[in-house]
Amino acid sequence: MRAAILTGPATLAIEHVATPEPGAGQVRVKLEGCGVCASNVEPYAGQPWSSFPGAPGGLGHEGWGVIDAVGAGVADRAVGERVALLSGNSFAEYDVADADAVVPLPPELAGQPFPGEPLGCAMNIFRRSDIQAGQTVAIVGIGFLGAVLTRLATEAGARVIAISRRPESLALARHYGAAETIPMDDHWAIIDAVKALTGDALCARVIEAVGKQWPLDLASALVGIGGKLIVAGYHQDGPRQVNMQDWNWKGIDVVNAHERDPAVNLRGLREAVAAVASGRLDPAPLYSHRYPIERLGDAIDATRDKPEGFVKALVMFA
Repeated sequence: MRAAILTGPATLAIEHVATPEPGAGQVRVKLEGCGVCASNVEPYAGQPWSSFPGAPGGLGHEGWGVIDAVGAGVADRAVGERVALLSGNSFAEYDVADADAVVPLPPELAGQPFPGEPLGCAMNIFRRSDIQAGQTVAIVGIGFLGAVLTRLATEAGARVIAISRRPESLALARHYGAAETIPMDDHWAIIDAVKALTGDALCARVIEAVGKQWPLDLASALVGIGGKLIVAGYHQDGPRQVNMQDWNWKGIDVVNAHERDPAVNLRGLREAVAAVASGRLDPAPLYSHRYPIERLGDAIDATRDKPEGFVKALVMFA
């Protein structure tokens, strides 16, 4: 099979390697595609603890495709089933996963891309956010995750204030139901705008979905007394500082919403499949850029640089 291999910082090779065989309790999936995650950017660039070469297909964890082989002892999955999978080597033509880490895609999703892991991640973040009808919810950073969360929070009856840098991101937030949008350009002006919209009460829930220091500072400042700060951004480029005095004084709860329990991740994936299949959530407008595996480096660069119109890149296999 063809697989992308990270051979050095920002250096990828597309090589022919042995197609993996499913072990006991596993399935092999012939991949149709795999989403590119913002968490790919720093490992692709190289980190102090990085070692090379990486595993074939490594970094790819948002795959979907069709089961083409099953291992010993697998009774509840079958060859020919179209599935989303929770695995870690999906920048390749095939990947293997435990049979209990794949979720069938129903006929309603036929022909549609389905990067299940980030959609499931959004469902899990939404659950951890404990959003209630009538609350004001600020979402800082409207990319793929922020847009999906805007839709989920709006559907739950919350009033969403979307805050993001690019006008097109704010337009996307409005498409997904945001009641108010604020350009993310001036720290104090944003706080003043949110105070004006909330009668100085600020927000019951604030979701930070960027993964950088300033958006975390901003999100902290927007939480009202007794509210919740939900950290959904993936902070992987160094330590962070927080305004503990502000956190203490406002008595807020801080939720780190990245799940690591496989059972929770699987539940989120199942909820995502159901939400999209039912029409409750339409992620199609978010799949803005598609690349062949040979251009994976370009896909990761676009994920970092966000050219005009960019929301999420998909690597597609013929």
